[in-house]
Amino acid sequence: MSEYEDVCALVPTRNEATTIADVIEGLYDVGIGHVLVVDGNSGDDTPEIAEEHGAEVVQQSGDGKGQAVRQGVEVIDEQYVLLLDGDGTNPPEQAPRLLDPLVAGDADHVVGDRTADMRPGAMSTLNQFGNRVINRAFRRIHGEDYGDILSGYRAFTTESFDRMFLSAEGFGIETEMAVECARHGIPVEVVPTTYRPRPEGSETNLHPISDGARIIVTLYSLAKTSNPLFYFGSIGAGSGALGTGLAAWIGYEWFVRGISHEALTVVSGVLLLLGVQLLMFGLLSDLVVTLYREQTRRIERLKE
Repeated sequence: MSEYEDVCALVPTRNEATTIADVIEGLYDVGIGHVLVVDGNSGDDTPEIAEEHGAEVVQQSGDGKGQAVRQGVEVIDEQYVLLLDGDGTNPPEQAPRLLDPLVAGDADHVVGDRTADMRPGAMSTLNQFGNRVINRAFRRIHGEDYGDILSGYRAFTTESFDRMFLSAEGFGIETEMAVECARHGIPVEVVPTTYRPRPEGSETNLHPISDGARIIVTLYSLAKTSNPLFYFGSIGAGSGALGTGLAAWIGYEWFVRGISHEALTVVSGVLLLLGVQLLMFGLLSDLVVTLYREQTRRIERLKE
């Protein structure tokens, strides 16, 4: 009997022929009996190699890692899901670190913190900088510290996953899951993991600039439901600051040079009014979100 008989390892892949066999065998070695590979139309032998090593393989019906994760979870019957990449960067032998808190009931979502043991060459300087910026932004916006929200090495219960509203198609799926955990108050535990460089012959599917920009946009846009005061307040503050700066310049032109700018005066007033309204809307929205969370916690306690 498998040590983790109620666990399915979910491995989204695309052109991972050089590493997928070692990943699958490593998962079997730690006692995981079911490995599900969702293949994103690889141009190499990834699906064939995965099947030869005993994994269940399904062809992805859409595009992007996010869609692959959602598709995979839909067909999983086990209670726990271990999510990891098929490129060998996430050591499968460390899977128990993520699974044990779930099985023990200490958490419903576990994040593997890659920054705890980042091996040389595993992540470029640009990616490390972007990772730090995004994690700090997440802590500021959502008020939680999950260590490494962009980590693709994580484990969760299918029940907690079903509570999330996920729509990201690509690498923004990790950011969405972190935001949803914060928004729904899902118990999260962070554990240290190793992040290894990709082996020779294995190419990354991540594009630092474009994917990083999408992740930042995703992180900010999701704040409107989890931290509306920050979301609307920041836009309002920007509008108010622009209106104030424009008003100051108009005042200078009028009192010092005797030049009037009637049209710009109207624009300045509109910007200031918009800033105040957005701030007020953010305060009201924050109140609604707070009340919603309190009611949700009460309902969950009644269910228990």
